[in-house]
Amino acid sequence: MTNDNTRTIIHQLPDERWWGGRVTDGRFMPYGTTDFRCDLATWQHQPGQLPEASNQSAPLLVSTKGRYIWDDAPFEFAIGQNSITIRSDHAVKVRQTPGGTLRDAYLEACHQHFPPSGNTPALEMFAKPQYNTWIEMPYHPTQQGVLEYADSMLAAGMPAGVLMIDDKWSPDYGNWTFDPATFPNPQSMIDRLHARGFNVIVWLVPFVSPDSAVFRELEDMGLMLRDKHGRTAIRRWWNGLSAVLDLSNPATCAWVRDRLDALRALGVDGFKFDGGDLYDFHPDDRSHRPMTSNDMCEQWARIGAGYPFNEFRACWKMGGQPLAQRLQDKPAAWDETGIGSLIPEMLAQGMIGHAFVCPDMIGGGEVNSARHSGVDQEFFVRYAQIAALAPMMQFSVAPSRVLDEAHLAAVRHALEIRERYLPTILGLAEHAARTGEPIIRPMSYHFPDMETITDQFMLGSDIIVAPCTERGAKYRRVAIPAGLWHSDDGQTIEGPTVVETPCPLGRLPRFTRQD
Repeated sequence: MTNDNTRTIIHQLPDERWWGGRVTDGRFMPYGTTDFRCDLATWQHQPGQLPEASNQSAPLLVSTKGRYIWDDAPFEFAIGQNSITIRSDHAVKVRQTPGGTLRDAYLEACHQHFPPSGNTPALEMFAKPQYNTWIEMPYHPTQQGVLEYADSMLAAGMPAGVLMIDDKWSPDYGNWTFDPATFPNPQSMIDRLHARGFNVIVWLVPFVSPDSAVFRELEDMGLMLRDKHGRTAIRRWWNGLSAVLDLSNPATCAWVRDRLDALRALGVDGFKFDGGDLYDFHPDDRSHRPMTSNDMCEQWARIGAGYPFNEFRACWKMGGQPLAQRLQDKPAAWDETGIGSLIPEMLAQGMIGHAFVCPDMIGGGEVNSARHSGVDQEFFVRYAQIAALAPMMQFSVAPSRVLDEAHLAAVRHALEIRERYLPTILGLAEHAARTGEPIIRPMSYHFPDMETITDQFMLGSDIIVAPCTERGAKYRRVAIPAGLWHSDDGQTIEGPTVVETPCPLGRLPRFTRQD
C-alpha cells in the first residue's frame, strides 16, 4: 500500500474481489474483474437512470480475501485488476482480518463501524406482504380507492398486510395531514383497515410546497434549507419544485417528529421516508449546522429509525439500524436494470450493513414503465418468486387485476412458500439485529470459491435460493457448494457441482444443506 497526499493505492491480492459502495452498482459487484470507478460524495446521472435513482450507500469496501476499507467520510475509489485507488482528504487504511474471508471482513467492519442495534423494524414488515398504492393510484390516492384496493387483495385470496398510502394523500408537501377532499374521514378508514388486519403506512418526503401555508410557517421559523445566497432553497425533484427541510437543525427534526406523532395518534402505524437523496442538497447550501449532502441523507434516516414501521430507498451509512431498505424503483424489464438487478443489489445492501431489505414492488415500481408497457404475466410471477424468500415482499399492482388464473395461482404459491419459510426469515431477522449478519447473503459469504455467483443467494447459512430470471426459461443452472443438499423437488445432490434444474412457472428452486 502506498500513499500520495490524498491518494491511497492498495494492491490487489490474487483473485481478490470487493463488495460495497453504492447499492445501485450491485450488478458490477464483486468488483475486480473489470475497471470500475465511483465517487460516494456525489450522484452522477447516468443515461437511462431514473431521476430518483440513488439508493443506499456507505464508505465501505469488503474483500473476499478478508480485507476491508472503511472511512467515516465519503471517498472516491477506482478498482482495477491489480489495485484500488482511493481519493479522500486523508489517507485511508485497509484492514486485514485473521480469517481471510468475506464473512470475516464484513463482521469485523460491522462490529467496528456500524454495530447492530439489537432491534428490527416492526416484525409485521417481514411477516405480512406489503401493499403499496403507488402503481394503482399514482398521485391520486383516495379514501375510497385505498379501501377498495385493500378489499381487492383479500378478495383475490391474498393475506392482509402492511398497506402503504403513497404520494399525494396530503394537500401539500410538508402539510402532513390527510387531504379532506380525498380523505374525508381518515380515522374511519384507518379503523376499517386495522379491522381487516392491515397496518397503515403513509408516504413522506423532506420537501415543502412553495406558496403553501406550511411553507410560510417554516420560512418564518427558519427551518428550511437556504441556498448560497441566503434565500430559501428551491430544488427540482421528480415531482417538480419544492423547498427542502433543513435537517441539520434540531428544531426542524422536532417539528417533523411532532407531525408524525400526530399521525400516529390518528392510528397511522408508520412512514415511508422517500427522498433525502444526495442531489437534494448542494455543497454550498447554508444550513443551521455545517452538514454535507451525505450527512443530510443520514439525518433523514435517523428520524425514521424512531418508528418501527418505516421504509427507505435512499440512505447514507446507518448499517445495523432497524430500517427497512427498499431497492430503487425498477422498470418492468428482463435485463440487468430490471429483474436481473434484484439479487445482486439485495446482496450489495447486505454487504454494507442493511439486512432488512425489500426488492422493490413486485412487477417493478417504476410507474411509467409499469403503466405504459402492459403487464408481462411471466415477469410478474418470477419477480414474486424472488421476493418470496427476500426479507420483505411488496406488491403494488393488484395481481388479480392483471393476471389470469394460472399466473395468479403461481403468485399465491409464492406466498405459500414464504409462509412455510417465515419462521426461518423471522429468526434470521432477529439474528441480524443481534449480530449484524445479513438475512440473505452472497454465496461467497459462506463458500469463498463462489465469489462470481450472484444470480442465486443464501438464505441464512443453509438454504440456497435460485430464482429464474430469464424470460421463457424452463431450466436454470445452479452452483451447488460442497456437501449434501436436498432440493425442493426431492433430489439429493452432492456438491461441489453445477446442476441444470427445472424451473416451470410455479417453481422457485431451493436447496437445503443436509450435513
